[in-house]
Amino acid sequence: MITTTDAKMRPGRVAAAVLIVASSLAVASRPVVAQQRECGDRAALVVVVLDDAGTVVLPGATVVLRWTDAERMPLREAVDANGRIVVCVPRDATQAVLWAELGDHSSGQAVVTQLEPGDDREIRLRILNSERSGRLVGRVFDRATGGPVAAAVVSVRGRPLEAESDRQGRFRLSGVPVGEHEIEVRHIGYARLRHAVSVTRGLTTEAEIGLVPEPVELEPLVATATRSRRLEIKGFYERRHWGELLGLGTFITAADIERWPSSRVDQVVTNQVVGISRDLFNRRTGCVLQAYLDGMRVPASELRHLVLPIEVAGIEVYRGPASLPAEFGGSSSRCGVVAIWTK
Repeated sequence: MITTTDAKMRPGRVAAAVLIVASSLAVASRPVVAQQRECGDRAALVVVVLDDAGTVVLPGATVVLRWTDAERMPLREAVDANGRIVVCVPRDATQAVLWAELGDHSSGQAVVTQLEPGDDREIRLRILNSERSGRLVGRVFDRATGGPVAAAVVSVRGRPLEAESDRQGRFRLSGVPVGEHEIEVRHIGYARLRHAVSVTRGLTTEAEIGLVPEPVELEPLVATATRSRRLEIKGFYERRHWGELLGLGTFITAADIERWPSSRVDQVVTNQVVGISRDLFNRRTGCVLQAYLDGMRVPASELRHLVLPIEVAGIEVYRGPASLPAEFGGSSSRCGVVAIWTK
């Protein structure tokens, strides 16, 4: 069960968030040092990432944060050498969910609410050992209208694991034991749903859950799929969600490549993205796309020699600098970007 207790203090004082998520989060036991009013009069989140035992900081980890009451892109940022980051809270945001990732492992999900100007919160995220567990993420929607259902409670029956869907209907459960489970989804005004899911070691199971309004006579709907863990860690699915929602990019998966096969990876892009021609020339900007392969910049002309379509897990294409995520910004990306991720 996820619980959050927020202690409110006057501006400049510290409030500690007490977070319990399937024993994967440590309680903030000491106040944040007075260093940092680097956020001015805004609230600040001081996030520390630790090992499963809660004793060793992990400087190689990445923190992912979603503002659940503000329409903003999720934050994805690496911690510093001390295993921590400081996040300045936007003025229009008062609550967030966050977790940490390291390689194929991740922490549980923390929920922070009632953020007010001047507050400081210290949050400790403990990376779980995924050798005996997996993750469950997904979206809850109204079966009749197709719209997202917020505040739906998703739980694993017989386990102390529970999460609540956000404004987009999205939820996340970490540390789910490997094997067959039954999930339960509850929301006032909807029929309760129970459905069997399979969780695989070190992987993420994605579920689309359609709730039925009572007393409408429709069958509930649950569709599941397995995500590429590598793409999830690299932020591909987050960028795809927001990119498709806001029309900021084109996203190609391994399934798309299998559906429309090509002999070269640059042909995959030119065949499936409007406005990109031979040799990855961007007709919109009048120059060649900047290419990234597994996060490393490479010459676009060399892609055909570096990777084959069968080796590709996902491709992102951004046709102009205005649509670029922060990960691919900079003067070298003024022509647009193609980012290729291997399996």
